[in-house]
Amino acid sequence: MSMKKETPSDVQLHLAAIQGDVQLLGRVLDSGKVHVDSRDKDGMTPLILAAASGHVDCVVELLDQGADPKARRVTGTTALFFAAQGGFLDIVQILLDRGAPVDSSSMDGGTPLFVACQCGHMDVVKELVARGAKVNSHMKDRATPLFIASQNGHFKILLLLLAHGAVPDSRRTDGATPLWIAAQMGHDHVVRQLLKVGASVDAYRYDGATALFKASHKGHSSVVEELLKYQPSLGLLPNGESALHAAALFGHVPIVKRLISAGADLMLRNQDGVTPMQVAQEAKQYAVVEYLSSLLVERVNGTPHKPS
Repeated sequence: MSMKKETPSDVQLHLAAIQGDVQLLGRVLDSGKVHVDSRDKDGMTPLILAAASGHVDCVVELLDQGADPKARRVTGTTALFFAAQGGFLDIVQILLDRGAPVDSSSMDGGTPLFVACQCGHMDVVKELVARGAKVNSHMKDRATPLFIASQNGHFKILLLLLAHGAVPDSRRTDGATPLWIAAQMGHDHVVRQLLKVGASVDAYRYDGATALFKASHKGHSSVVEELLKYQPSLGLLPNGESALHAAALFGHVPIVKRLISAGADLMLRNQDGVTPMQVAQEAKQYAVVEYLSSLLVERVNGTPHKPS
């Protein structure tokens, strides 16, 4: 795509679009000195700029003057992409009515639906889905709209996507599932919903860490609670560690207690032959060491342990 040098009129038109100055916009276009889709070095057209800035009247004026709703930036993003990202529902509707392609994606695979889910714009998500946006589209790294909604804890968007056929266990290239990322981020309500619709509790990322491992490592007690209802693996995971090792290493006493009361083996050795207590000792997590020692003493003395 050859870029002609920008003229003063091009610059003025772009400025008017960014600032939402519809009078100036009209004047520059009427001068006949500039093309309605004049591009800057990034391939930005006035329509893309006006949509990204949320200026409805400028968007309408540009479309009326023949601006191309399909025009893409150098990176592949369209006016609809930016309107969706900004949460400008009225502009999204106008662009779709004027023939903007609903699923036009950027070079990294991002669709308008994907960015609307990422930014939490429920009304835009609703509109795009109603207009036929593909719910299971994905980025180059295979992250889906459901994945990004889960990562950001957008619960209502998650429900909408699931209701429209979003696949719960779609995996990113690194193996991470929506459940995995929600657990890592501590979004317990998202975790609960994904488990309810059948997400695999022990799905793991390429490094062998499961959702329970990540939640135990990060100290997300409420997520651990949700996961434990679905019998996750408490033993050695493909990464050679257990969830209990993760909780011990990072000093999360409530999670250590909860995992043990759920049946985690406190004498379990990881791939290096080390127990959770030794892990805690090395990491100077003395509260964990103290708790585990008291359990061991009780076991030796044969007094029944009541989880406190």
